[in-house]
Amino acid sequence: MIRLRPRSSLAIVLVSVAGLLAFLWPLFAGAGSSITQNGEAPLVFAFMLPLLLAVVLAEIAEGGLDVKAVAMLGVLSAVGSALRPLGAGTAGLETVFFLLVLGGRVFGPGFGFVLGATTLFGSALITGGVGPWLPFQMIGAAWVGLGAGLLPPAKGRCEIALLAAYGALAGLLYGALLNFSFWPFAVGGATGLSFVAGGPMLDNLHRFAVFTLTTSLGWDLGRALTNAVLVVLTGRAVLGALRRAARKAAFDAPVVFAEPRA
Repeated sequence: MIRLRPRSSLAIVLVSVAGLLAFLWPLFAGAGSSITQNGEAPLVFAFMLPLLLAVVLAEIAEGGLDVKAVAMLGVLSAVGSALRPLGAGTAGLETVFFLLVLGGRVFGPGFGFVLGATTLFGSALITGGVGPWLPFQMIGAAWVGLGAGLLPPAKGRCEIALLAAYGALAGLLYGALLNFSFWPFAVGGATGLSFVAGGPMLDNLHRFAVFTLTTSLGWDLGRALTNAVLVVLTGRAVLGALRRAARKAAFDAPVVFAEPRA
């Protein structure tokens, strides 16, 4: 496991708080706020989140990602970027998140956070999916990898069951968060699905729940099921391979430079 320094952990916390604000601002924005009237929110946060993510990547790189860890990060990001188009989100079949779960589990929360962000960024470049939605996808995937690294210890079948359950839950929460990023502008008019600027928080949460249930629950359930099945089918083999690679790389070992010969 690649350990985080306190400053890197603080950077992740601060960016996570900013990310939550980026997703959940509709619950706190007032009726007269300009951000609710002209659709500026997605663009504002789309510009802000990459800058904050860059700070986190720099902090983690300084604190725990050496050359070997960066190489492993590059390999897993490339594999994840190549896997994602295979599912393409059709009926919720996302083939990338199980790798974020397993990678975060083996290499730790900081590595998982970076892996989620870089994998979604790489896959967007491959598929042409670059747009205002990408930063939201990156921070959501980063949280998936982060959470996997924070799961409690477990071994054998218990570990696979834990990771499969987490993968399913993460798939549902990821879908809900992404819905929050566009829900205020997706439904117009006074319907039971639409966002009401300045409305009571519980009322807007109810409207959002109805919106999610009627528009995306099927895709979210597909993602959750795909995550769980792929973890069950591949978890033991992939975890074993990643752990062998981690042992050979000896990420926790101090770097010793040989003195030049006289």
